[in-house]
Amino acid sequence: MTDKKTATLPRKPYERELLRLQTELVKLQEWVRAEGARLVVVFEGRDAAGKGGTIKRVAEHLNPRVARIAALPRPTERERTQWYFQRYVEHLPAAGEIVLFDRSWYNRAGVEHVMGFCTKEEHQLFLRQCPIFERMLVEDGVLLRKYWFSVSDTEQQERFRRRLEDPLRRWKLSPMDLESISRWEAYSRAKDEMLVHTDVSEAPWYIVESDDKRRARLNMIAHLLGSVPYHEVPPPVLRLPVRPSSAGYVRPPRDLQIYVPDHAAGL
Repeated sequence: MTDKKTATLPRKPYERELLRLQTELVKLQEWVRAEGARLVVVFEGRDAAGKGGTIKRVAEHLNPRVARIAALPRPTERERTQWYFQRYVEHLPAAGEIVLFDRSWYNRAGVEHVMGFCTKEEHQLFLRQCPIFERMLVEDGVLLRKYWFSVSDTEQQERFRRRLEDPLRRWKLSPMDLESISRWEAYSRAKDEMLVHTDVSEAPWYIVESDDKRRARLNMIAHLLGSVPYHEVPPPVLRLPVRPSSAGYVRPPRDLQIYVPDHAAGL
């Protein structure tokens, strides 16, 4: 159950390569916009596997009007009565858009199944319908990429401990996360069953080893870039206009407005 710990990638080469890859992501974004492509990237994996941090780096320099993150809350009572995939469909991209799913419809194959939030019949129906649903997306021209972030039990435990002790990250830890520790094998079986049914040629799963978060981020982004046939789109030619001379405008006195106190002056 315990994997051999991966050596942490040094910060300098990590940051240098991350910047290069993020520059390529901007080129990918402009290609998606120019070509009217639709790109969906699904991020799945165990709690504390590094999905959130990777999504943050992917979206960091992208235009939020083009690339958006879909992180859906628990379904409402009304949504519970809908076709399961229905609430995810409305978050799919239109032409020229990228959607990053921070967890997705695969909740039913994982937490809902393991924690008993869905029936066995609903779980089995999902496993039958999911490949059909994804084939429909791909056949309609959607670029679908699915990444499973794989973390060892010891590394997950250590990340939970750090979150528990860090007031800036304490919010990331929930009772549901801690419950996943005692249900490690149940989640493993659920993941294996999910892969058997949904790792199809039209929409394969890509496994990201994530004990080292830096390596995981670089490996995932590099793979995504390599899987999409994008090319650099020449940007429009822009020139700064000459600022015109003043036409007599006078700024109102400062004491007529309320300014934020200069907190930084006391540092």
